[in-house]
Amino acid sequence: MKPGLFSPQVLVNSVPPQGDAGLRTLEQSELRGRGRMNPNRIAARENWSYIYSERNSSTVRTHKLLMPVLCLVVLCTFPPTNHAQVPVYEVTPVESTIKFGVDSSVPIKGTFDKWSATMKFSSTDVRSGVLEIEIQADSVNTGSGLKNDKLKSKDFFDVKDFPIITFKSTKVVQTGSNTFDLEGDFTIRGVTKAEKLTLTASGKGSTSGSIDGTMAFDRKDYGMNKSIPFIKIANRVEVNVSLKWRRISGPPPVFEQ
Repeated sequence: MKPGLFSPQVLVNSVPPQGDAGLRTLEQSELRGRGRMNPNRIAARENWSYIYSERNSSTVRTHKLLMPVLCLVVLCTFPPTNHAQVPVYEVTPVESTIKFGVDSSVPIKGTFDKWSATMKFSSTDVRSGVLEIEIQADSVNTGSGLKNDKLKSKDFFDVKDFPIITFKSTKVVQTGSNTFDLEGDFTIRGVTKAEKLTLTASGKGSTSGSIDGTMAFDRKDYGMNKSIPFIKIANRVEVNVSLKWRRISGPPPVFEQ
């Protein structure tokens, strides 16, 4: 009988070889087929190789272009910082004082026992400095409990509603070799006005020194219109600051010649 569709001969030939023998058979088949490979298939392979090579070249060129851009972005986003390029100061309160006084028929002078002050520079130019002072109003000390209570009351400092007195400089003008006018915002009793603090600086170029200055203001400009019974009080109030400082890092500020 002639072999049919389901004859053993057809079944055996239709089953692919298994294991190592199968791999060798497939390899031999591929080798025999290479000799008579379709020209279209060869052209397709060459085209694919060319496209792949072009893609690799394009990727390399893109990476080369992106690297400088990425470096520029990183430098702009994270600029190098060198804090040693600006003076860094600290004020030492133990050796410093903030005092006030007002002319009156009975002397009214005192100090503030609780306060803080900072001196900050954004460059080595002394005019870039900013002085900030923050005073606890209820720390006023005249040496007299009666005077202290009167100054803390609503007639004067009103410490319950306005516990903080502040001064922050907004402009530094050098008026001499070591003297300055600091224009700034002075706030007391919730009222802020421009005032001037006149300073003399010592310790130029060194790691420690002091600034001593005076600021005068009219108490009525800030709502302190009352007086103390049987005591005549002037309107002009004078504030004296003596701040000891220490330069903890960076170069000294450069003064105008």
